[in-house]
Amino acid sequence: MLKIITCNKSNYEKKLYSYVNNTSINNKKKSEIVSNIIKKIKKNKNKALLNFTNELENNNFKNSKSLKVTPKEISNALSQCSQDFHDSIKLAMQRIMSYQKKLLPRNLYYKDKLGIKLGCIWSPLASCGLYVPGGKALYPSSVLMNAIPAMVAGVKRIVITTPAQNNQLSPEILVTANALGINEIYKIGGAQAVAALAFGTESIKRVDKIVGPGNSFVTEAKKQLYGFVGIDSIAGPSEILVIADKHNNPKWVAMDLLSQAEHDEEARAILISNSKDFIKKVNKYLLSFLKSIKRTKIALKSIKKNGLAILIQDINFAHCVTNYIAPEHLEIMTKNKKLLAKKIKNVFPVETKSTILELKFSLGAISNAPFNFRHSACTPLKAKCFFVILGYFVAIFKCVQALGSSFKAIFKGSATESLHLPIPKFTGEYISS
Repeated sequence: MLKIITCNKSNYEKKLYSYVNNTSINNKKKSEIVSNIIKKIKKNKNKALLNFTNELENNNFKNSKSLKVTPKEISNALSQCSQDFHDSIKLAMQRIMSYQKKLLPRNLYYKDKLGIKLGCIWSPLASCGLYVPGGKALYPSSVLMNAIPAMVAGVKRIVITTPAQNNQLSPEILVTANALGINEIYKIGGAQAVAALAFGTESIKRVDKIVGPGNSFVTEAKKQLYGFVGIDSIAGPSEILVIADKHNNPKWVAMDLLSQAEHDEEARAILISNSKDFIKKVNKYLLSFLKSIKRTKIALKSIKKNGLAILIQDINFAHCVTNYIAPEHLEIMTKNKKLLAKKIKNVFPVETKSTILELKFSLGAISNAPFNFRHSACTPLKAKCFFVILGYFVAIFKCVQALGSSFKAIFKGSATESLHLPIPKFTGEYISS
């Protein structure tokens, strides 16, 4: 189960540093494989796309036309999903759309002291490509969380690519896409899908931006193609960190940790607590749940390899370790949640939960829609500067200044705060659980 690091031994920082920096993101062989796929897609287009889709994804499509989802396939999917699923999707759509509308930036118009008219206008991109995982895991939620921000922004063309298995797609993904009104869907995945969206083929028009989670090959393709097409980010394996004191339900914490561990063998599930007994209880529930979930093999490997519990003496200093790790997902489940949330700088979405099943307040899912200058980064919007007379340089400065907080949000995922803060030095070692 979760390996435990405690704060009263001598090699804590060394162990934590090793954990944080243990990544295979720079894989030379993988980079070469992806580079070859991109080159072939760019040169041979549909022919290469069809070959890679059949060869790498266990399919036997006869021609490139069969890669596009038909209305009949969507109709069949609608009948395969339960009414509960349809209702759940509708509810999720409403809630996500309501939230995303509140995130839309406002256009800026003003006249400075010199009488120069300045401003910044936000406008939607013409097209976005959404990569939706379809291999080890199927997540209709990925469709919702990536498509809705684009819809709210006003993007006219939204394209979905998702890998098929035995020529078939998940009915849940098709139903979700249909509920959103998206009908341009392709049964392709991997680096070849990213390349096809970036360059276009005989049957697939290129897009302005590609977003959505994927495996390491998808991430590598995004990395290599950045500049040819806009991307959301260079993401690593899924990651969750939960800060919880003893006043919480260990069962809920275990569930939340598994929610990311089941994604991938490289996913990371981390718990910070000031109670060793609480950590042991969480481990107990993890062991119990792992026996019953469908993705036991993946989740178990993830927990054994990357699962970590950090035993800290004072929960009020949990932010120090959190800022160092800079997790993708963070939950704060402590009595002092608001105070801790203010101290945490290096993180994307922040959820602050009470010790009862109630969401007290939330800072919002920042990672889903950080606003950036121009369209080459994470948002489905682009900013346009305008000026009058000789104020172009002032206008540009003001635009960048106005978007400063957005740039800050982009880089929040990089741990910059030193672990060596003016508090009792954290030290420790692995202890058997």
